[in-house]
Amino acid sequence: MTTTKFGIIKQFILNKIESGQWPQHAKVPSENELAEQFTVSRMTARRALQELTEQGVLVRSQGAGTFVATFKSQSSLLEIKNIAEEVQSRGHEYQAKQLVLESISVDEEIAILLACQPGDKVFYSEVLHLENNRPIQLEQRYVSSALVPNYLAQDFNQITPHEFLSSVAPLTEATHEIEAVLASESVCQQLNIDHHQPCLRVRRRTWARQGVVSVAILTSPGDKYRLGGHIVIND
Repeated sequence: MTTTKFGIIKQFILNKIESGQWPQHAKVPSENELAEQFTVSRMTARRALQELTEQGVLVRSQGAGTFVATFKSQSSLLEIKNIAEEVQSRGHEYQAKQLVLESISVDEEIAILLACQPGDKVFYSEVLHLENNRPIQLEQRYVSSALVPNYLAQDFNQITPHEFLSSVAPLTEATHEIEAVLASESVCQQLNIDHHQPCLRVRRRTWARQGVVSVAILTSPGDKYRLGGHIVIND
């Protein structure tokens, strides 16, 4: 069970969104309303709202309040591609190395993102993607065991997690968080880079019709990866 007070508030909000009770653009209770409802300080309520805003779940508007974010317009910023096809489209050789594939108990942060409870069992994979035998991306992915029960039966040396998930739980929505980071020592070793080399990290949360399917953390050397997108704005 979620034990921190702000974690309980975050899970409450996510449950309302995932169930459809709070659709896109719905106004979320204020800090004062949440503080009163959950018998906590206004600071605790503010922290819950701020963290969900940073995760792209909510949007805060000065003077107007806090609203459920528009997930589909967020996902339009980046086209989600199968990295194998992306590499092959450049005429290069693609290869994948499955490093980890197991069932794990999730911590509070991942539980909130996957709309489950801390300590619940989910599936976890690590796959190293290579282009012309050079590592270009480490993919760490948490997958809902309820929505994708046969995930552990796959061979991700032969098929990418994205390709498999697209076939069994077609993507309907996604959010992205992008940041420049210095990766941990273990990630640097897997990517075969110096620990001072900057990396690009994308945290991607994907939905199917049944709910949140996966949370993927994609880390690439900064000199081997770039992001692009095409945005369509409707009047």
